[in-house]
Amino acid sequence: MFNSTFLKKVSCLLMVSCLVAQTLIGCGSKDSETTTKYCVAKQIYTATQLSQQVESDIYVEAIEGLSDDFIKGVDISSIIAQENSGVKYYNIDGEEEDIFKILADAGVNYIRVRVWNDPYDSDGNGYGGGNCDAQTAATIGKRAAEYGMKLLVDFHYSDFWADPAKQFAPKAWADKTADEKAELLYEYTKSALETILDAGANVGMVQLGNEINNGMSGETVWKEISKLLAKGIDAVNEVETDYGMDILTAIHLTNVDNLDKIKTITERLGNNGVDYDVCAFSYYSYWHGDYENLTAAMEYVHNTYGKKVMVAEFSWAYTGEDGDGQGNSISTGDEAEGTTFSVQEQANIIHDVSELVSNIGEDGLGVFYWEPAWIPVNYIDWSLDNAEELYEANKTAWETYGSGWASSYSSDYDPNDAGVYYGGSSWDNQALFDFNGKALASLYTFAYLNYGSTTDLAVEFIETPEVEVNIGSALELPDTVYVHYNNRDENKELAVTWNEDEVSVIDTNVEGEYTVKGTLDDGTVVSCNITISLFNWIENPSFEDTDYSMYTITSDNSASYPDYQTKGSDAYTGSVAVHFWDTSDMNFSIEQTVTGLENGTYEFTVMAQGGDIGEDDTFYIYAKVGDEIYTQEFTLAGYANWQTPVLVSIPVTDGEVTVGVSVSATAKAWGTFDDFYLYKVD
Repeated sequence: MFNSTFLKKVSCLLMVSCLVAQTLIGCGSKDSETTTKYCVAKQIYTATQLSQQVESDIYVEAIEGLSDDFIKGVDISSIIAQENSGVKYYNIDGEEEDIFKILADAGVNYIRVRVWNDPYDSDGNGYGGGNCDAQTAATIGKRAAEYGMKLLVDFHYSDFWADPAKQFAPKAWADKTADEKAELLYEYTKSALETILDAGANVGMVQLGNEINNGMSGETVWKEISKLLAKGIDAVNEVETDYGMDILTAIHLTNVDNLDKIKTITERLGNNGVDYDVCAFSYYSYWHGDYENLTAAMEYVHNTYGKKVMVAEFSWAYTGEDGDGQGNSISTGDEAEGTTFSVQEQANIIHDVSELVSNIGEDGLGVFYWEPAWIPVNYIDWSLDNAEELYEANKTAWETYGSGWASSYSSDYDPNDAGVYYGGSSWDNQALFDFNGKALASLYTFAYLNYGSTTDLAVEFIETPEVEVNIGSALELPDTVYVHYNNRDENKELAVTWNEDEVSVIDTNVEGEYTVKGTLDDGTVVSCNITISLFNWIENPSFEDTDYSMYTITSDNSASYPDYQTKGSDAYTGSVAVHFWDTSDMNFSIEQTVTGLENGTYEFTVMAQGGDIGEDDTFYIYAKVGDEIYTQEFTLAGYANWQTPVLVSIPVTDGEVTVGVSVSATAKAWGTFDDFYLYKVD
């Protein structure tokens, strides 16, 4: 292998990564008082294009039929703030280089950059998150073009973060009607794009809004949102003509786990005449579920409306460690079954998501990995004496240069979130650079996608079996464990011998948790976790299985709420929970009928969190046994303040009970329910 000399060895034989002198970028005409020629000569690199399979530190299977034009993109919107904070980047050989060259040499051919209208307070202090205004995008776009990379401009049409939970209008638009916003959006889009193009960026796509599932720029009605989008598209089309360029227009959705919502949104956009080119999706498997959810969303939009599709955001962690003192969006324990946090798993995710998009055909444009360079300003090893000093230096940089996700100055715009929880990067463990700025092998997956890469076969991780035993039942341990390799074609079950001394001391008549060790034939030590507890009779109790047919939802607007939301931070266990929120009053219940029970006395409980509850809102869990209904009221007490209502002494006499949660809530109340439990206690 040439893990330490990758760039030197393959550049002379297998890749095109050469300097092309005086290539013309962004040539065309620009209308003003007099027509002038717009033509900027640039020194550019072309992104790495391998011509055959190579040997590396990771195993990557080639994607059959992958187009040479497939977008292999990354979003590095925070990069200027990072560099201003003193962050440096190094290629896989450990040599300091311009990050744009590192990316191009790793096969990246497209850069995505977010744009906020005015991410500054009245004194000019930046809100953070990269302080991503149009001028910052112009600087990034110019540098990207110098290394042969196109630019996707991601307009949030907000002064700070826009996502499904918040779509604030820019400060200057706050008191405007939707029609007035549409005109302002048109002018802003055109002006910002001209700024970016005049700097020398090679803009290939413009994204109008960011994760607009629930609204955009303070508008929540799709007729009004469509006006904004249509005017943005008009602006892009005019700039495209003025500059003699081909620029695609994209809308951006998320929550592919809720296909019904995707269908509703795209139908309303179609009915309102929004003529976009690309439907882009966010896909984070730890929030949005299995690959099937992503494929279903892309295929639906492509097949129904003939739109091009792509993944605008995705990522995965290589470690569970926190590098800067901020804490991470995902950490150890958030891995789905059959996954791990590692460099190889990052490569697997990049490969798999790219393959899913490529499978759409020529209208599957490509992918963008989100913020792979958002690493610590200073890496903190908390075991060292200087840890607190480095943490203080990080906080200073986050405030001064905007290299954290939010600064304290953002409180004037987003007082309830960014203004309270401001700080560093929660994404550093999902970067494609280590905490000290050295490129990980996973970054180079982009270069390997067409022809693949090989490496020595090695165990990636071994799954730890989780055995649940009902109190008083016999303990049965699995005969095998599942072993994952860097080459996934080699994954297999291997026989295991458990330590009998450790097994013999476990008393299944007493509730408790245990771990026993075992060995494989080659001497490898493995573990098995054992939980002895009362048996839960609810099927799919924490909603991790995507088959929800055992549940019945009764709602006065079931297309809007509740839904099965994949978002680990809003779930009590796992990553899925029943979620509700709407702009109208809500009345619904979710229940499950359990049969085949032993007669006796049972208890039912759920985990519940939420907020913005009205004075007359009511919540209760219930059990229906024959003609009898038993209830227990409760309330919600804020984010992550999990409530545990318990309904006791449920008498089951015919082996059947229906249990559930009932909600009557005013508009904009919100919450999630997770972990339904039904126990036999007597």
